[in-house]
Amino acid sequence: MKSDRTGPKIGVLVPFTNCNLEPDMMALCPPGCTVHFERMGGYDIDEIPDSDQMAGLGASDISENLRLISGVRPAAVLYGCTSATLTHGRTFDRELAARIAELSGALSFTAAGSLITALNALAITRVGFASPYVGDINDQAIAFLAQEGVEVVQRADIGRDLGNYGQGALTPSEVYDLALQADHPQAQAIVISCTDMRSVEAIAWIEARLGKPVVTSNQAMIFAISQALDLTRHPDAPGRLFDCL
Repeated sequence: MKSDRTGPKIGVLVPFTNCNLEPDMMALCPPGCTVHFERMGGYDIDEIPDSDQMAGLGASDISENLRLISGVRPAAVLYGCTSATLTHGRTFDRELAARIAELSGALSFTAAGSLITALNALAITRVGFASPYVGDINDQAIAFLAQEGVEVVQRADIGRDLGNYGQGALTPSEVYDLALQADHPQAQAIVISCTDMRSVEAIAWIEARLGKPVVTSNQAMIFAISQALDLTRHPDAPGRLFDCL
């Protein structure tokens, strides 16, 4: 039996060492849609992905990546690195999304911007924040959220420097433990930031334990495009967030 592929095509720009964004996008893809990937560089594979490295990725030239992904004529293009724009701030994030839209001729959503879209849909203003980031990136992420009217009341860092493959190597159980550390009585939701962390697989466990919504980078991007294009939720897509569609 042939599958239905009559829905919109989704283009995704993926950092070239990221191993988990693609599986998550395919697992969450709305029925009838297809997902198409283009890898991007702009950082050093041998360096710790700190603030300077991720800011460099955000500022790198992606015009050729956009030319190539535009070949599939996507309805939307997702920028699949949260920290690359968190390190630059809200204005940069919005300008990058606008530039991607202009060059691709498609709707555009960044991972960082999608977190805000998701939190707004849930009417969340106070969160616990968890990530595998190192250096100043967590401080910059908290400042980014504050610029968007979201207060971080508890923060959980991974506690060690992870290389470009270390974030993706964390297990869903480790993500679960990290999320619990980010919980706080005043937190209305838990935000787990990073497109290369296996957060999607832990969403249902965390929500069952804490009784509050969990918003992750990859989940939020699919939510943002689903909301914008009025797409049907994938039956296995986890999280209270998708109840907002």
